[in-house]
Amino acid sequence: MKDVARTLADIVGEQYVSNKPEEVYFYARDPGLMPAHKPDYVVVPKTTEEIQKIVRLANNEKIPIVPMGAGMALTGLVIPLKGGIVIDMKKMNRILEVNEKARYVIVEGGTSHGLLKAYLEKNYPRLRHSIPDSPATATIAANVMIHGQGRLTQQYGFNSDMVAGLEVVIPSGDICKIGSCSLSLDWFSKGAPLPDLSGLFLGWFGATGIITKVALKLYPRKKMRDVDIFVTDRDDLVPDIIYEITHTEMVEDINIFAQPLPMIFKDNHHITIFMTGDTDEELEFKRKMVWDALDGFIKSKDGGFMSVSTAMKQTLLDMPQRSVSRFADVKKGGGFEYSGPIILVERYPECCRKLVELATQYDLAYSAMARIIGRGHCMMFGFSFTFNRADHDMMERARKALHEVSEYALAVGGVFWKPTVEEQKMAIEVMDPTTRNLMKMIKQNLDPNGIMNPGNWGVT
Repeated sequence: MKDVARTLADIVGEQYVSNKPEEVYFYARDPGLMPAHKPDYVVVPKTTEEIQKIVRLANNEKIPIVPMGAGMALTGLVIPLKGGIVIDMKKMNRILEVNEKARYVIVEGGTSHGLLKAYLEKNYPRLRHSIPDSPATATIAANVMIHGQGRLTQQYGFNSDMVAGLEVVIPSGDICKIGSCSLSLDWFSKGAPLPDLSGLFLGWFGATGIITKVALKLYPRKKMRDVDIFVTDRDDLVPDIIYEITHTEMVEDINIFAQPLPMIFKDNHHITIFMTGDTDEELEFKRKMVWDALDGFIKSKDGGFMSVSTAMKQTLLDMPQRSVSRFADVKKGGGFEYSGPIILVERYPECCRKLVELATQYDLAYSAMARIIGRGHCMMFGFSFTFNRADHDMMERARKALHEVSEYALAVGGVFWKPTVEEQKMAIEVMDPTTRNLMKMIKQNLDPNGIMNPGNWGVT
């Protein structure tokens, strides 16, 4: 490994390679529950060519490599399970091109959502992208790699559906362009009308290649944005309420939260409805359509709109929402993890009941959160627990609760989102065998030496 260290230093410069204990410490863990695994080296490249050289070195020497964005997934996806080299993408953060008329942007693989948001607001105020409710340092490439969700998910699907092209360094060290950019200078489509090869990389958690450039679709940024909250104490009615809201096609985003504290929230289900418009008239038209769609629930006294204070409205309209990060540390100890299966909206009532059951059984602080994907085609339901990392008993209770969540999610037809290694194994065991064999074939052909983020999607 000393020879490897010298070669890495030759590639990126000595100041961008480290195996110091105080630095590899941070790359060995994330805020979730997976035990730490230290890398042998951390390297911070700044160009695609440097990444190529690192990957070729690792492939020749059969050294594991783990590409890393901001490490915000919480489920251990960038913890180096087999040691080796962590490639920190933070220096590859340039915004390369914005095509305003075609509404897409090309960024490097380490570009954060916060950086792009600020850049668009300053230079292209009529355009926006889909921002997830994670800290602003979360990277765009990592987010689409895990099929992330953001503020436009209800309208346009997963953030990975909004990808318009990829540049990927594959395990051989070669560069592969995916989509229209493979034969054109324009990055307007990741697939159609060509065969869509983006699925060889999206969802694989870096087990098939390293994204060095990504083109992302941009969308109109309306001048005004507002939020209403519809509240019901009947979990069984939530799917019907969601159906009526999505049927109007008037809203930007729909989130649901249910939690025991503060007491004002207890035993209620809060459906947050985000709307945008360029004029007061447009906003009011959309609001009226939504209110009319929910009128039946109001008249039957099964639900109603709550008053939203100025302070609460500002919190809800934050992009990303800081309240998510605050809940993550409610137990004061920096511990937070959730299992967020993608599941049918009609499963919302039983998911809520299961969450309360597990939180009571294991004596854990909890929160239910759901985001509607597409026009109600499915949702992400977050079984969320927070814990104190200094309290090992609490951490073990959280592990057991989340394991039961995973078993439950599979049993009721859910599909794991950004699954832990354990959840990946559970999914592989029940997966259609032909699908599993196809994934195995892809992995073996793209990465015959098994160097790319080993331990993840271990179909081989």
